[in-house]
Amino acid sequence: MRPTRRTALLTAGLVTLLGLPATAAAAADPADLYVNSAKGSHCSDGGTGTKAVPFCSISAAAKVVKPGQTVWIAPDTAYPEKVTIDRSGEPGKPITFAAAEDQRNFRPSLAQGLTVAGASHVVIRKLQIGEGIQVVGSGDIELDQLFVGADEGLKGLVVGEGSTDVRVTRSELATVWVEGGARRTVLSRNQIYGVSIKTAVTLADAPETAVTNNTFVTSCEAALSVKGASTGSTVSNNVFVTWSREFRCTSPAPRTGILVAANAAPGVRADYNVITGPEVKMTPYTWAGTDYATPAAFKAGTGQGAHDILAPDYEAVGPKDGSPTIDSGDPTAPGVLPVDYYGKPVADDPRVPNTGKGGGYVDRGAFETQDDLSAVEPGVAPAWAPVGTKVKATAKPTSSWAAALTYRYDFGDGTPPVTTKATAAEHVYSAPCDCGVTVTAINAVGKEVSGNGSAKVTPAGPLTAAFTAEPNLPTNTSPLGGAKPLTMSFDTAVTAAPWPVTSMDVDFGDGETVHVDELYGTSHAYKSPGDYQVTLTLQDSKGAKSTVAKTVKARYAPSGYVASEPFRLLDTRTTNTPVQGGYPVPVQLPNSTAIRGHELSGGMASAVLNVTVTGATEDTHLSIWPSGQPRPATSNVNVVAGGTSSNTVTVPVGADGKIQAQLNSGKASVIVDFVGYYQPNIGERFSPLAPTRVLDTRTTGGALGGGKTRTVKVAGVNGIPADATAVALNLTSTGATQEAFVSAYPDPAKRPTTSNLNVEPGKDKSNQAIVPVGPNGTITLYTNTGSTHLILDAVGYYGKDGKALFTPVVPKRLADTRTTGKLAPGATTTVASIPSTAVGAVLNITATDTTAPGFLTAYASGGTLPAASSLNTLPGLTVPNHVTTQVGTGGKVSIFNSYGGSSHVITDLLGYFTTG
Repeated sequence: MRPTRRTALLTAGLVTLLGLPATAAAAADPADLYVNSAKGSHCSDGGTGTKAVPFCSISAAAKVVKPGQTVWIAPDTAYPEKVTIDRSGEPGKPITFAAAEDQRNFRPSLAQGLTVAGASHVVIRKLQIGEGIQVVGSGDIELDQLFVGADEGLKGLVVGEGSTDVRVTRSELATVWVEGGARRTVLSRNQIYGVSIKTAVTLADAPETAVTNNTFVTSCEAALSVKGASTGSTVSNNVFVTWSREFRCTSPAPRTGILVAANAAPGVRADYNVITGPEVKMTPYTWAGTDYATPAAFKAGTGQGAHDILAPDYEAVGPKDGSPTIDSGDPTAPGVLPVDYYGKPVADDPRVPNTGKGGGYVDRGAFETQDDLSAVEPGVAPAWAPVGTKVKATAKPTSSWAAALTYRYDFGDGTPPVTTKATAAEHVYSAPCDCGVTVTAINAVGKEVSGNGSAKVTPAGPLTAAFTAEPNLPTNTSPLGGAKPLTMSFDTAVTAAPWPVTSMDVDFGDGETVHVDELYGTSHAYKSPGDYQVTLTLQDSKGAKSTVAKTVKARYAPSGYVASEPFRLLDTRTTNTPVQGGYPVPVQLPNSTAIRGHELSGGMASAVLNVTVTGATEDTHLSIWPSGQPRPATSNVNVVAGGTSSNTVTVPVGADGKIQAQLNSGKASVIVDFVGYYQPNIGERFSPLAPTRVLDTRTTGGALGGGKTRTVKVAGVNGIPADATAVALNLTSTGATQEAFVSAYPDPAKRPTTSNLNVEPGKDKSNQAIVPVGPNGTITLYTNTGSTHLILDAVGYYGKDGKALFTPVVPKRLADTRTTGKLAPGATTTVASIPSTAVGAVLNITATDTTAPGFLTAYASGGTLPAASSLNTLPGLTVPNHVTTQVGTGGKVSIFNSYGGSSHVITDLLGYFTTG
C-alpha cells in the first residue's frame, strides 16, 4: 500500500459546487423567505413570506426572491403546483430554494414539476420533484440532494437550450437528458435509476459534460448514451449496475452499459468506471458502433477505459469491504466532489492499495466507504500508584481502519495532551490526584470518539488503614430496598494507600465480618443499638499490611412520623393459632412488598401499632420488641383470664423488617393493627401538648351508641393547627353498657376493620391513639355495640410546623415503685433518665396492685398538673397505657396519682422527641 495522503480533489471553481460563496457579500443579505402550506401555518401568498406568516406556495416566493435570499420550504408537505424560477442571483449571492429541515425521507414535494428558465446563480436543494425539472437558457445552477422521479416517456431532468455550468449532485434521479448545446454540466455523486426506462442518462449535443462518481442501476437499452456534438465530455468513476432483463422493460434492443455514438466518440473520454450486473450478458460498451465485451477489448479498440473494471458479482460492489470501487477512482476527474451522496467525506481505507490516478484515492460510484470507528476502550496501568510512577494509557479502538487512526491522550492533570499514532502513551504524574484519563481516537476524516478511564495518584508513604463511620439513613419511602435502622456506612477513602489494596477485612464488632479484594466502602446493619469495636485490616499489592480499630456508636436516628390509614397485620383468631406463652411470634411489618396492598417504606425505623390480647387462659402480659434483639424486661399489654385488653405500642423495626411478640404465660389470641411509622428524613415533626380535653360525651352529646359514629373537630382548635396531619389522643371510655370496641379513624366514609379501645361494663378503660386528621380537621369515632361515654384528651400533633423528631429506643424500664413503695393517693412520683434534650417522651405506664378506682396523669416535671388523665386504674387489675407526654427540665416526667387509692406504677421508655 502506498503511504496515505490527502489528494487535492477539487479546483477552486468546484468549491461553489458545495454552495460556499466565492466572495464575501458587500452588504447584509435580505431576510430569508418561508413557505408552508400545512394546516395551522397561517400562510398567505399576499404577505411577505415571514416565518410567522409564510407563503402558501413556492411560486409566490419565486416571484419576489432576491439575490442572497433563501426560500425555506416546510418539509413533509406537498405543493400541487408547477413552479417556474426565472429570477437570478448574483455571483456569491445566489437565490436558494431549500427544505427547511434536513429530512431526506420527508422532503417538500413539488407535484407538477419545476422549471428554471433564463436564470442564473440559483441553488435548489433537498426537494422532491414529481414531474421532473427543466433547466433552459440558464447558468450557474446547482441542483443538490433532490429526488426527481420519472417513468417511460417522461424526462425526469432536462438540462438544455444552451444552459451552462449546471451542477447536479447527491440526488436520486430516474432519467437525465443533457441536450441542446448545454455546456459544462456536472453529474456527480448521484444515484440514477433507469429501471423500465430505455436510457438512464442521455447526452445529446452537450459539450464538456462531466459524468463522475454516479451509481447507475438500469435495465433497458443503455445506462449512459452520448451522441452529437459532446466534445470534451468525460465519464469517470461511475458504477454501472446493468440488469440483463426486467419485466417492465419492453424494448427488444440489447442492453448496454456505456453507449457512445460515432458522431460523439472522438470527443469523449471514459475511464475508472465499474460495470457489473447480476448476469453479465449485456454489452458493457458500444463505442462508435462497435461492441466491446471487456475493458481490455475496449482499451485495445478505443484507447479508453484503461482502468475500467468488469465485476461479475454486483452484490460485492459498493461501500463495503472487498469492493473494487474502494480507493480506485481518479481523484482529479472533472466534477469530483469531496463528499459522497450522504455527505460523508472522501476517506482513504488503509487496508486497500490506492490504485487511483497518480496513486491517489477516491471511491468509484456515489458512495464513499467509511471507517466504522464507533468506540475506543481506554486502559490505564497502573491505575493506582504513588506520585512518580510511570503510568501507561492504552487505546483499544472499535474500527475497521485502526491502522489509520490517531490517538489523543489526556491524563487529566492539566498537562498538554499527547497526540500520537501509537496505541499507548506514558506519563509521570507530579502530584496526587484522582485524575480522569481521556483517550480519543481520531480517524482520517476527523471523526472522534472518546473513552474515559481514571488514575488514582497517591502520596508516597506507608499503607495506613483508616475509616469513618456515619449512619446510613433512608431518603425515600419506596418499599424496594431502603436503609434499615441501625445501618452504618463505612468510608475507607481516608486510608493512605500508595498502592492498590488487594485485600480488605472488616470485623463489625458484633460477630459479623466481610472480606473483599479491594479498598471498598461498605455498610452494615446492626441488630441492636450499642457501641461496637470495628476493625479494618488491609493489604496492598506490594504485600504491606495495616490495621485500625475504633469504636462505632450505632444509634436510632431522629425520625418524622408518617400516618397511615389503619389496617390489620395479624389476627390469630382467623388462623386458629393462639399464641403460646414463652414462645416469640414474628410479625412482618409492611416495610416491603411482603404485605400486598400495603407496600410501605423499606426504610421505616419504628412502627406504631394497636395491639389487642383476648381470650387469655390466665392472667398474663404480652411483650413486643424489635426482631433480632433480646426480649426486654418490659411489657405492653396486660390481660386477665378471659378478658380483652389493648394498648398502643411504638416499637423499633428489627434488622429483618419484623418485630417479635411474646406472651408471658398461658395462651391467648393476639390482634395487631398497623397505625403508622417513623422514619429518618421523611414524615412530619411532633409538637407535644399538655393534655387538653377535646371531647367529653358526659357533658356534650351523650353516650355513643352501638353502630353509630361521631365526628369530632381536632385540628384548628385547642392549640392544634388546622393543617395538622395527625393528632395524638388519649381515648377513655366510661359507663359502657356491654363489652364492645371503639375505633378512631380519619375518613367517615372509610371505616377500617381495626380498633383502638376495648370497653367493658363497670370499668373505665383508656388507650392512646395516633389518628390521621380527616376532612375539615376532624376524626370519626365508632363503637360496634351497646353504648359508652368517651373522653378525648389531646397530647400532641404532627404537622408542617411540628417541632420535634422521634428517636426510638429498645423498650427500657425507667422506674418501678414495686421496689420503692406504692404511690399514695394524691401523691406524685418523678421519673428521670430521659435524655435532657427531650421535649417529649413516649412511655408505657402500667398501674398494678391498685386499692381503689382512680387515674394517673403524666406531665412535664416542674409544670402544671393538667385536668386530664393518662391512665385509668382499677382495683385488682394490672392496667397499661401508651402515654405521650411533655418532658420537664433535666429529662424528667411527673406522674400524679388521683385520690382514689394507692397504686404501684411501672414506667417504660419507648422513645423521645427532640428539636435538634
